[in-house]
Amino acid sequence: MSKSALKDPIIYPVKYDINTATELNDQIRNQFSDDENKQSLLIDYPTVYIIDDPEKVNQYTVYVGETNDIQRRTIQHLDADPKEREDFFKLKNAKDVKMYVIGHEHFNKSMTLDVENRLMQYLSSVPAVKKLNNRRHNEQNKYYDSQEFNDLFDKIWKKLGKQDPKLFPAKKILESSALFKASPFNKLTDEQLRAKTEIIDKINQALVEQRNKNVENGQLILVEGDAGSGKTVLMSNIFYDLVHEDQLNDKEEPDSHKKLSVSMLVNQDEQLKVYADISRKLFEKDDKVTVEKPVSFIKHVQPDEKVDIALIDEAHLLLTQSSQSYSNDKRYPDVKVGTNMLKDIVKRAKVVMAVFDPKQVLSTSAVWTGNKFKELEKSIGEKNIIHLHNQMRIDASPQTVKWIRDLVDKGIVGKIPKDPTYEIKIFKSPAEMQKAIEKKDKDHNNGISRMVATFDWDYSGGKRKLPKGQDYWEVSENGWKMPWNKEINTRDKFERRHHSKNHVKYSDLSWAEKDYTIDEIGSTYTVQGFDLNYVGVELGPSVKYRNRKIVHDPSESKNSKATQKRNSTESYADELLKNEFNVLMTRGVHGLYIHAVDPELQAALEKAAE
Repeated sequence: MSKSALKDPIIYPVKYDINTATELNDQIRNQFSDDENKQSLLIDYPTVYIIDDPEKVNQYTVYVGETNDIQRRTIQHLDADPKEREDFFKLKNAKDVKMYVIGHEHFNKSMTLDVENRLMQYLSSVPAVKKLNNRRHNEQNKYYDSQEFNDLFDKIWKKLGKQDPKLFPAKKILESSALFKASPFNKLTDEQLRAKTEIIDKINQALVEQRNKNVENGQLILVEGDAGSGKTVLMSNIFYDLVHEDQLNDKEEPDSHKKLSVSMLVNQDEQLKVYADISRKLFEKDDKVTVEKPVSFIKHVQPDEKVDIALIDEAHLLLTQSSQSYSNDKRYPDVKVGTNMLKDIVKRAKVVMAVFDPKQVLSTSAVWTGNKFKELEKSIGEKNIIHLHNQMRIDASPQTVKWIRDLVDKGIVGKIPKDPTYEIKIFKSPAEMQKAIEKKDKDHNNGISRMVATFDWDYSGGKRKLPKGQDYWEVSENGWKMPWNKEINTRDKFERRHHSKNHVKYSDLSWAEKDYTIDEIGSTYTVQGFDLNYVGVELGPSVKYRNRKIVHDPSESKNSKATQKRNSTESYADELLKNEFNVLMTRGVHGLYIHAVDPELQAALEKAAE
């Protein structure tokens, strides 16, 4: 059925209180007195409902559910549930609480569960939603009329937006947010679903073994996959399920109940904000959840007081050698730590799940030297390593994905393939590329687009005086220049357009989501792990083309974390600069724009685009 032929959903707004609930069916009959079919769709058939409490201006607490009997379920929420659950107690006693009842002639159980899940995904990304309550995932496979789901949901969301545009803003605004893309309510692929089932089973098994045996260290589960293979979505999905899993699957003691203590560990500042937002919106105060940096976790959790589960996103950023901040923290003088963060975390959790991509290790202090990583893999066993192979980020043909991988992995500049879904474009100057990215970013159908660059220009983050004549630490070439990431934010009082329109603090947003960063240029430290719809990559002088192959020149890089030697003798600069190149070239969902400072590389790229 075409979208135009699909009938509009029924949206029935009603006051949420016990008096209304006891008369809800009669109210529906009165409201639709001239249409018995609409009455029946809301009273006799499955419906989805949204309860919202506008606690303060632009701050909502929301509950989403589905039911086969809306009156009975509403009475239950107002009568029995407040005695057992704090969220329903608060909703019952709050003022001005509203409920939207949603019906449609094509609703069946699977369809309503899918709608409920998608509503959770979008509402969790709404800045005005302070708290979102639900207790389950509702991922559905194919079912009758499932092909109509996307079109039907569009109609539902658009109609809800007419009721309350602050609670239900335009979909395109939400779809560009980092929180939306990392939402635990994203529908998983078959590969991700298989991986999730396997991981949850392994976690439960490890917890049972830990409880029944005196095991010194916890079980490590590794999830490996290239950039864009869906690792973060899988992680957030498992994170949500584990926090809401209040019973350990134990065949010997099936009635034993226990809230699991779960720590989400993230060593990347921008991604840390995303998980903190997920935790704040979706979990309760009595949930045993922490979202923190690995160093903080290692310092305050002792090996004899293990948490149940530690989840590590971007584990390739963990340090593998001692450092001043890691090993010698004056706040914790009595805490004994080793020289490897991952191993220290394993000592402090009964089970650890870590997402790891060797191609995204960016600093010398995070390198696994020699065969140590292979030894780690061997020690935990192949059965505890989950591999993700599908490319989830880059919406392109296999030929385009292969072109990017050949460029990054092999240094080969092949002929750029024609692709109707993904645009690769070579620019003669960075100024032209910047204008093109700005144009893409202004088009809200495209979402967020940003400029990024290899770390080949000085940047000290305010630790040193700026060079004479410069207002910012910046990327520059032949008269063109752009401030490095986080420079405008710290030095100018920019107009807070995003804050005034969408009611969200800038400090809660990742770098790319802040509107003014269209005038900055990002680095691996601000975009690793994130999607950009179109990315403009300025390849600095460290990326060269010699003898028909891309090479990386450490002498041209300003990234001391990648170029410094380990133990004063071992250099990993070639590998790490290649990894930096990999991170930047794999950010774009719909397009990759490139300009190279090196004349030979630029010429090779222009020829490849002919």
